[in-house]
Amino acid sequence: MTVLPVIPPRHALIGGEWVPTQALLDVETPSSGQTIAQIARCQAEEVMVAVDAARRAFSGSLGEWARWSAKRRGEWLLQFADAIDADHANLAALECADTGKPMAQAEADIRACARYFRFYGGGADKLHGETLPFDEGFAVLTLREPYGVCAQIIPWNYPAQIFGRCVAAALATGNSVVLKPAEDACLSVLRLAELACESGLPPGVLNVVPGLGREAGAALASHPAIDHLSFTGSPETGTQVAQAAAAHHVPVTLELGGKSPQIVFADADMDVALDAVVRAIIQNAGQTCSAGSRLLVEASCAEAVLGE
Repeated sequence: MTVLPVIPPRHALIGGEWVPTQALLDVETPSSGQTIAQIARCQAEEVMVAVDAARRAFSGSLGEWARWSAKRRGEWLLQFADAIDADHANLAALECADTGKPMAQAEADIRACARYFRFYGGGADKLHGETLPFDEGFAVLTLREPYGVCAQIIPWNYPAQIFGRCVAAALATGNSVVLKPAEDACLSVLRLAELACESGLPPGVLNVVPGLGREAGAALASHPAIDHLSFTGSPETGTQVAQAAAAHHVPVTLELGGKSPQIVFADADMDVALDAVVRAIIQNAGQTCSAGSRLLVEASCAEAVLGE
């Protein structure tokens, strides 16, 4: 029987509060098929409330986040990275049980998540505008401004890592976030959101709406009040996401399936090269955007490679 440390709240995080939903989804661990937790099954209604909360946090008269300086945002991200490190064992156990990946890899993913927050925390006050040469008597400059409300739909294969990559960048630049994690694996994401609240992030800056893609994900992608949308997943779903966002002229960042070939030449160190070839396709059971799903081998060493 799988034993987990702290199970995060099963509700949606909206406006700094854990909000229950009418329906729940079971969370099964891939190692045994056992149900280990339940999570919220958000619908369009919860997504609408979450986007409203993110908007108020970003620009509303009571939005504390809008008054935070870049320096203060960076300091918070660095502090949050420390909180991730302090909860490392618990987060890794959740990631391992939820995704089915080996504990060593889960531990590495949590470390990577903390590194993302440190990276963007260090850069928060170093994003500058530019002054442009122009005619005498004129001052021409550009300013970098946050988008506003960023919607993020992340996958199940690297939930903690991609949480770090998406959320840290958005918060560092002054945006607020509505995050829809994959229903298959989001326990580490919910725990990270809980830690963010405990670390003093103002209400509404980070909202998490678990649920099915065709329900919560579709509602978020088509919401007219979001200012930027990012999605990581399959090309088929990415097409639907981009089309939904296009109806409201919302800019979209897509990371879709883009596996690349590995190339082995005859002068390679075969012990090193073939070990890397095997690891590149079996890591995470092959469920990696950069998995080496094809192998191109120089003809003169093809038989030797196949013999290994």
